[in-house]
Amino acid sequence: MTADTPQTMPAALARLAADAPGLDALVTVTDRITWAGLDRASRDLAAVLAAHGVGRRTRVGLLMENGIDWAVCAFAAMRIGAVLVPLSTLSRPPELEQQLRVAAVERLVLVDGFRGRDYLEEFAELLPLGAEDGRTPRLPALRSAWRWDELRARPAPAAPYRDLAAALESRARPADDLAIMFTSGSRGLPKGVIHTHGNALRAVASGLAARSVRPEERLYIPMPFFWMGGFGGGLLTALVAGATLLTEAVPEPEQTLELLTRERATLFRGWPDQAARLAAHPRAAEADLSSLRPGSLAGVLPPELRGRPGSRANLFGMTETFGPYCGDPVDRDMPPDAWGSCGTPFEGVRVRIADPGTGEPAKPGDHGEIWVRGPNLMRGMCGRSREEVFTRDGWYRTGDLGHLGDDGRLWYHGRLDDMLKIRGVTVYPSEVEAALLGVPGVRHAFVTDLAGPDGAALLAAAVVPDRDAPLDEAGVRAALRERLSAVKVPGVLRVLAAGADVPRVASGKVDKAALQRLLAR
Repeated sequence: MTADTPQTMPAALARLAADAPGLDALVTVTDRITWAGLDRASRDLAAVLAAHGVGRRTRVGLLMENGIDWAVCAFAAMRIGAVLVPLSTLSRPPELEQQLRVAAVERLVLVDGFRGRDYLEEFAELLPLGAEDGRTPRLPALRSAWRWDELRARPAPAAPYRDLAAALESRARPADDLAIMFTSGSRGLPKGVIHTHGNALRAVASGLAARSVRPEERLYIPMPFFWMGGFGGGLLTALVAGATLLTEAVPEPEQTLELLTRERATLFRGWPDQAARLAAHPRAAEADLSSLRPGSLAGVLPPELRGRPGSRANLFGMTETFGPYCGDPVDRDMPPDAWGSCGTPFEGVRVRIADPGTGEPAKPGDHGEIWVRGPNLMRGMCGRSREEVFTRDGWYRTGDLGHLGDDGRLWYHGRLDDMLKIRGVTVYPSEVEAALLGVPGVRHAFVTDLAGPDGAALLAAAVVPDRDAPLDEAGVRAALRERLSAVKVPGVLRVLAAGADVPRVASGKVDKAALQRLLAR
């Protein structure tokens, strides 16, 4: 982040609305809004929220699909110092109750339903719908739950409330809490990660060069805004870069192709399997995607614009660091000896590799747990003391395994709890997955372990082939034996259908238990 980059959300929004008022901020299949329009709409709604008791440090939950309404509501809350709590549209009542309780949400804004679900009916026993002060024993912090259609239809408040909203906005500071983002791995309960205005904006700004996002970019990201990929990687990236975000609430191949063509998208950052489906769609041949440039997912680029397999940095980060904290520019190849790495830690970010047991720094080149420290890092976690989250000298133990190369690049080797012992040998799933991805015809690879008949752990893998690639288990194993020692060749291997995917949890990460069940069959 440069010295003149705004470090609070209202300052960043006001600056872009003044500098580029006519630039599209957000475009969907059916709607669009400029940065000036988003500034005005969120300012008006901020006064409504202030009139109904929302102010500095009020925790405001938002349960809504991707779209302009989400952005207006989110910026309205953030600009007056409220703490935004994006909530998953996939949540079921027990999951929503847990997140509302963990984050101590005081006000909730929600749509009536999404994708065939009726939220008002599903959550009726949980939420004080329509109440201005409807506290319940189950959720003692929650004072009200407002339907979005009713909230936006409320008349403009009187001048004193507009003045109140403006006064609240003027008090925003970089150290103020901005948002609570929920994260979870393939196991365990979600964690409420607290980010401030300053650390969130610094994190986004520090990653723009590696993510190859430029001013006036037209960036397509369909990830839900309740995930870091959609909120930080999409909405706030467009804000900090001075760009336009293209998004969809429910991506559909034909609709996506039309959106990309119509809006002259310059970067495609969806899911790899989504890119593969688009490329295979019958309408792909007639869609004009010539505006897409290197740095987009390879599946939607012509061969001459793609990087060689493994040549581009695997941008690496987590919710706790507000997205990527490590990477090299994704629109160009790294040096050959860096292929497969995550690239270089961003400016200001410090990375340490530590012995998982003792916490002592590992020797150069040794594998260990990745620790991070720096201005991008979260303030803390809901319900946890600082001592529970950070070491005494401020490091965050990520639970990820990796090593630092001689050139300072970070290499990822999986999760600490995913490190496998196969016949007494330590095996990193990421190493086996990388080898599988080097087999011609393999598009995706997923590695885990299974309990064998004698109770000993077996290495197991599922691979998804490229379209029309003639893969079989014997051929994949033979290719692996040329790359890996025998103990690292999976004893259980399944070749899935082209275009298939493995089971995933709500966060989008692989569901390890379900993957194991799939492979056990």
